[in-house]
Amino acid sequence: MPTMPEVPHRAPTTDAGWDALSRRDWRAAWDHFAATADQVPDPRALEGLSWAAWWLDEVDACIEAREGAYRGYRDAGDDRGAARMALWLADDHADLRGEPAVAEGWFGRAERLLAELPPCPEHGWLAVFAAHQALAVADPEVALRRSQEAAQSGQRHGQVDLEMFAVATQGVAGLRLGEVDAGLRRLSEAATAALAGEYENLAPAAWACCLLLAACEDRREYDRGAQWCEQVAAFSERTNARFLRGVCSAHYGAILTWHGRLADAERALLAAIEDLSDRRPTWRPEALVRLGELRRLQGRPDEAASLFEAALPHPLAQRGLAAVSLDREDPAEARDLLQRMLRQLPTEHAARRSDALELLVRAELALGDHEAAVHHAHELQLLAGSVDTEPLHAAASVAAGLVARASGAPADACTRFEDAIDLLLRCRAPLEVAAVRVELAETLVALGRHETAAREARVALTALAGARPAERTRAQAVLGRRSDGDAGTHPLTVRQVEVLRLISQGLSDQQVAERLVLSEHTVHRHVANIYTRLGCSTRAAAVAHATRLGVL
Repeated sequence: MPTMPEVPHRAPTTDAGWDALSRRDWRAAWDHFAATADQVPDPRALEGLSWAAWWLDEVDACIEAREGAYRGYRDAGDDRGAARMALWLADDHADLRGEPAVAEGWFGRAERLLAELPPCPEHGWLAVFAAHQALAVADPEVALRRSQEAAQSGQRHGQVDLEMFAVATQGVAGLRLGEVDAGLRRLSEAATAALAGEYENLAPAAWACCLLLAACEDRREYDRGAQWCEQVAAFSERTNARFLRGVCSAHYGAILTWHGRLADAERALLAAIEDLSDRRPTWRPEALVRLGELRRLQGRPDEAASLFEAALPHPLAQRGLAAVSLDREDPAEARDLLQRMLRQLPTEHAARRSDALELLVRAELALGDHEAAVHHAHELQLLAGSVDTEPLHAAASVAAGLVARASGAPADACTRFEDAIDLLLRCRAPLEVAAVRVELAETLVALGRHETAAREARVALTALAGARPAERTRAQAVLGRRSDGDAGTHPLTVRQVEVLRLISQGLSDQQVAERLVLSEHTVHRHVANIYTRLGCSTRAAAVAHATRLGVL
């Protein structure tokens, strides 16, 4: 519960309200504080009422109560109480309403009110909020310094919630600065204190847990994240913290997706959307963007794109839209989205940059920009070394394999793909393993190793049942058969059929490009993919085989 204001006398109803908050009975707390506030304009009752409203997702009522408490403390000459309300109002406008300009005004008001006061915990809260503002503008050095100040303030005043939330913030800043082990230790310590019930105020306890789960997902440490998700989910049930339950379910949905448990992931993500009320607009995208990725993997691109659009400007939403564009064979659109994403991400944010880079390598190779692909594959390799987790090393190996294959070095590409598969098998990521097996199978075909290629393709198809339709189609092409016995299916995309139909009419690549308003490089790429998927090496053979399949 929030720390009770330090006042000499309290009305019995106000005491009952703080007691209800301590028991996480948010509705009873609301009733007690509202009764007191209706009788006399008591800023202490309004402060308590604001916290009851905060936990009940009554955002407007929360802000109204905090504003009333702020005025009441100012009228009483209590600058510390007023500063405390100004700090939480700033956080509310930033976190609950997405209004950073209004938040800045309240932070400024709190800073001025605290300037003439002796050291108190509110100075520490001002410092830790300033640390998060520094993280938002990509200044982890300032964030680390201000969070250290806040932790010292919390320790000096005996406020565990302030100290531990500041320690969690230090952890995030440390990760941005490359201090991986120390950063994770701090985040884990802060979350442990939260789960042990040491925080006086449950709100920063919840935030510390969210910071840890986000760090695990950013770094793709899914096993670590799964362990913490179970603990945080139990904590959120004990504390009746609905929004924390939603955030936890969103992260857990991403973990389940990674492990190939798509039905379980869908249930978790739909539950997260229900728990993350639209009254907290800055939190709801955490669930929407992860459900969008699930829908994309399920082969439902229109739904995925709608969810990603609804989650903007979340950085994972931009990545998701780029992935949908690649699935739709529009690498130019994907490249534009990914370059925009990278411009917005600081170089210190290694994990999020890697999300964009692995897709950008694919987009640039599809567009024939080999030099750019090599550059970004190298950056991804460096970031993987910095973050140092097996999933990111696997992503870097896949990118290196794609570049090697495009460079005419299929043997080297096979080695890179095999290394990625070995890493991903240890990470229990069946869909990712299957996708890389498809890349390996296509590369083995180019080396003339058809039996090995077919074996990899068959294993991939088994793992991809009901997921990643584009990879399923490519695996079926390696096997040279129709998909799952479905009548009328074939291994070519709609765009590839359009290209091949024009080729069958005798048009050159340049003429096809002009007809379809594509670059000639893109047409070359489509022709190469048509050869791979049909198992042919000439235009005439491809047309003949497609005719036999009933494609043309």
